[in-house]
Parts: sequence; structure tokens; C-alpha cells
Amino acid sequence: MNAGIIGIGRYLPEKILTNFDLELMVETSDEWIRTRTGIEERRIAADDVNTSDMAYGAAKKALENANVSPEDLDLILVATVTPDQPFPSVSCMLQEKLGALKSAAMDLSAACAGFMYGMVTAGQFIQNGTYKNILIVGVEKLSKITDWNDRNTAVLFGDGAGAVVMGPVSEGKGILSFELGADGSGGKHLYQKDQYLSMNGREVFKFAVRQMGESSLNVLEKAGLKKEDVDLLVPHQANIRIMEASRERLELPPEKMTKTVHKYGNTSAASIPIAIVEELEAGRIKDGDLLVMVGFGGGLTWGAIALRWGR
Repeated sequence: MNAGIIGIGRYLPEKILTNFDLELMVETSDEWIRTRTGIEERRIAADDVNTSDMAYGAAKKALENANVSPEDLDLILVATVTPDQPFPSVSCMLQEKLGALKSAAMDLSAACAGFMYGMVTAGQFIQNGTYKNILIVGVEKLSKITDWNDRNTAVLFGDGAGAVVMGPVSEGKGILSFELGADGSGGKHLYQKDQYLSMNGREVFKFAVRQMGESSLNVLEKAGLKKEDVDLLVPHQANIRIMEASRERLELPPEKMTKTVHKYGNTSAASIPIAIVEELEAGRIKDGDLLVMVGFGGGLTWGAIALRWGR
């Protein structure tokens, strides 16, 4: 049984924090941020909006888009490193908010690669016939673990949520191939210490540039496809230079790579589904299109999926 995306939605906080706002908070400039990251602004959730609230906002839209009721969900997977609290999980909170009484629920922690891990996990349950309808949410409230006095990290991150409903799709559609990986020895380069996240930008950049390109090529090879078959590259929206390096490895023209990093910053596990919604709303994803989704994150972790769009 083929497993694919049958519905998608996103939630973005209303508050916009621009680079010019950051100039008043930390020693930086709009030009410095834009030239190094491609980011111009990001969304910041209000103090009283929790990770589970954003997950609910995206999940409701995805279920409506899929025409699936909460009662028909078999499993809820939430990819996040910023849960409301250590437990209960965000997925259990979401199950209650949705009224998805029959579904199992668990959180995944793979940082910015979490959504890829979630989709691949869901795909296994659907492909072997165990479950039919699975909700996967990538959601982060990174603003609550960002040190706003650290100019190396304060400029990068934003809040948001993206969700998909996965289920059985017709032959040739859905997940064609995937790759998941981890390198625990690199965990020291991107981690949360006490309250705040900490990053060795140089090392993470080197890792990401290498791994995003390699993983994209690997899933194409596994699916028996070529670079020229790709209709859209959907990279994790971390840094425009990393994203461009991945695009160049696939020898794709600029219009075949989705870009939302300038508007939303790095939303970690939420960035790929948020970007896909953007492309759908603009009419740039059509039935039968080949998407390559690829992400990397703290852990260090990575994941890539070759997916044929449609039901």
C-alpha cells in the first residue's frame, strides 16, 4: 500500500519580528542578517500561545483539507523539541483538543529533521496496513529557548506549525523512497543548555551543506529517478546559503526550490510543511509532481523523502 499526503495545513503566529526590530535588541543589522541567512523577518508566538496551541491550529486545517474527521485518526505524531512541558506529550494534548479519541499519540525528537522522521514513521504503518489515517505535526516555539542577547542565534529562529494527514494513495503516488540518518558525535554543535539553545554555526553549516545534497541525491537514486525528474526541492528553511548549495547539487534552476526562510526564519520541524502549503497556495505544486524534501537538525540528524504528489 502506498503512503502519501492527503491533507495539509499550517499555523503562523500573527506577531512579526523584523531584522530592524532585532537591531534594537542585539548588536546586528538587517544587512548582516540578510546576507548571511536570507532571513528578513520571522513570526513570534504570544506568551500565552503554547506549542500545543499552534499544533492544534495546523492540525485542524490539515484534517479539513484531507476531509478526515478526528474520530478517524489512528495515530498522532508530533515532531518538536519545544513541548509545552516534558510530559504529557504535545501529541496527547493535541489528541484531547481534537477529540481524536481512537488515536494513539507520541512525540518525536529529531529537531529540524523531525518532520521527515514523522512522515517516514507514519509511512511504515500505512504501507503495512496497520493504520489508515495518521496526523503528523511539525511544531516549534523556538522563541522560548532563544537567547535574545546572543546575536548568533537570535536572528535565526521563528515559531510556527505545519501538519499533514497521511493515508493510502494510488499506485505511483506518495513516498517513493527515503533516507534517515544521525551522527550523535555532532550533538555538541547544536544543543540546548539550561534554558537556551546553543550552536556552533560553522560546524553546523559544513555538516548541512554536505548532508542535504547527499541525502537528496540518495533518495533519487533509491527511487530510480534522475535530478532532472525533480519538479520541486523543499529543503529545510534554515539558511539560504545551505539551501542554495542543495539546489546546486541537484542542478536545479532557482524556481524549482521553495523558499520561505525570508518570511518565517528557521521554524525547525515546522519549516517543510509550512513551505509546502506556501507552494500549494501559489499553485506551484500539481498532481503528479515529484518533490524532494530534505532536512537536517540537532542530534545531529537528517532525513530526505522523494514523494510523488497526489492521491
